[in-house]
Amino acid sequence: MANPRKNLITVLKFVISAALIYFIFTKLNFEEVLGILKRTDLFYLILAFLFLLISKIIAAFRLNLYFHKLKIYLTHKSNLKLYLLGMFYNLFLPGGIGGDAYKGYIIKKKFDIITKRVVSVLVLDRLSGLLLIFIYASVLALLINTNTFQGFRFLFAIGIFASIAVFWFLNKKFFGYVLSVFWKSAAYSALLQLGQLASVFFILKALSIEMNTGAYLFIFLISSIVSVLPLTIGGIGSREVTFFYGATLLSLDENASVGISMIFFLLTALVSLFGVIYHFKKPELETKSLG
Repeated sequence: MANPRKNLITVLKFVISAALIYFIFTKLNFEEVLGILKRTDLFYLILAFLFLLISKIIAAFRLNLYFHKLKIYLTHKSNLKLYLLGMFYNLFLPGGIGGDAYKGYIIKKKFDIITKRVVSVLVLDRLSGLLLIFIYASVLALLINTNTFQGFRFLFAIGIFASIAVFWFLNKKFFGYVLSVFWKSAAYSALLQLGQLASVFFILKALSIEMNTGAYLFIFLISSIVSVLPLTIGGIGSREVTFFYGATLLSLDENASVGISMIFFLLTALVSLFGVIYHFKKPELETKSLG
């Protein structure tokens, strides 16, 4: 039987997403946005897709790193299938079971593992990604030539080191059983976010945007943090609002900025769509022998 509370939350997410999208397009010249999208260079768009796909594969490797520390020795192939299925559920089945929740459920069902630890590594996997997003955003804030950040640059510099120290301390204090992979996980996250930044860079090239590249990348990173908040469907609406106000704050083209957001979402949806294969044919979770 459907859970009324979950149904209500799903409806609210749809409403918020729709409201945010409506709000954004009342602020923009929709014809100009469409004109920008129509001029998209397909070659650079394909490169953007490939780098986004690579980033998702790296993300799957990072998650499997945590699984292995729990003595769940999934093969990378099996884990990638499960990861793609989770992406599909997160984006295309928002009213049902979430992608992370589904992965946790399947892992718990297949292996004899404490639920709390499965949930912990799924959360740590997300937080590791957010840490590197924050670090890259802070680095770009230090490099962007804008008066907006004048007087705050020292906070970004301090924030880089403080965020690493705090996250490491929390791992040591509460999740010591996975502390040994802290730096390796951070390295995967660094590569993952570089892949996504490369994807956005090629979206900029596809739209013939040559100026203020660092500023657009900064807004993208901030939008990635905002889109994680469980307020909308797959981040729809919240990412566009962030791009719009970020462009306004940094004196960029709002129409082009929202166009970047829309293309990135469509590419993400295309990658996530691969997971539909494993919705109809659930992946077998194979493990590898260490002996």
